[in-house]
Parts: sequence; C-alpha cells; structure tokens
Amino acid sequence: MAAARGAAAGILRRWAPWAARCPGAGRVLSGLSARCVVEVRAPAAAPLWKPRLPWGNLPGGGTASVLSSVTSLLPSILQQPVRTLTYCSLRNGKRKTVKAVVHRFLRLHNGLWVRRKAGYKKKLWKKSAAQKKRLRELVLCTRTQCKLLDKMTTSFWKRRNWYVDDPYQKYHDRTNLRV
Repeated sequence: MAAARGAAAGILRRWAPWAARCPGAGRVLSGLSARCVVEVRAPAAAPLWKPRLPWGNLPGGGTASVLSSVTSLLPSILQQPVRTLTYCSLRNGKRKTVKAVVHRFLRLHNGLWVRRKAGYKKKLWKKSAAQKKRLRELVLCTRTQCKLLDKMTTSFWKRRNWYVDDPYQKYHDRTNLRV
C-alpha cells in the first residue's frame, strides 16, 4: 500500500507544472490525495499501461508524460534480451566466458559450433518416435552464430582437446568445406 502511495505521489509530482499552466486543473489536482488515487481502479479488461483518469486525457500531450512515468513503474517486459558478457572482470580484469554457451553448445576445433535442436527434452509424451529421433540430432550453427559464440567464450574453450574415444573426432577437422 505504501509503495502504491509513493508511486502515485511521483505521478502527481509530474503533473505539477501542467497544473500551474491550466487554470481549472489546480482544483482537480489539489483535491487529489494519494489515498484517492489508489482507490481509482481501472476495469479488468483495460491494459496495464494506460491510466484511467476521472477527468479524461490531459490537454497538451499530458498523457504521454503520464504513460512514460507509469511504464517505468511496470516490470520491464519489453526489454530486449542481452548477452551477459563481462568485458573486464573485477578480480583480474579479463574477459569472462558466458557459461550458458559452454553448457549448451560444443565447439569443434575447426571453428564450427554444434547444438541440439530446440525442444528435444520438452513434452516427449506427445511426440512420435520419429519426431523424437529427429530432435535428438545435432545441428551446426550458422556463420553469424559461430562468430557470436566465439565472442562469448575465451581462448580456453577454443583450444583443441584430445579425448579418449571422442565421438566427434571425425568432425573436428574439416575438409573441402568453407565457412
């Protein structure tokens, strides 16, 4: 309840310059308190980002500033996904590897990256045997994906490893293929 009052006070603070310009708006805003703003509720079908005001839209583009102040209060659902890549670590000042890349992908020594198909572990009870077999196959990443994954890993993960009975041994060296 206190958070809602604080948010309403922040929104009302934004409207103070507008109230000084419009002669009748001072009465409307002066009659509002934080308790009144909390009790004004929008219907359930109304979107969350559009405020429902008792006196309608504000003249002079006031709604846009209200929308910008309200959207900052909402959880950030419209943000783009980001690569959480650390360029300079706090401990020793080096780049850090994104561990999700190492867990989900395999880098071949020729520079290509291998991944599983999406959904190979999801809802297997409703998939046919042929579809489950196709999902278990490995896929090579595209050139741009390989470049991005190389940027997200350090040189430690790009070195050549020699494993006993490596099932990917024949794929590490590429012949007659261009990237």
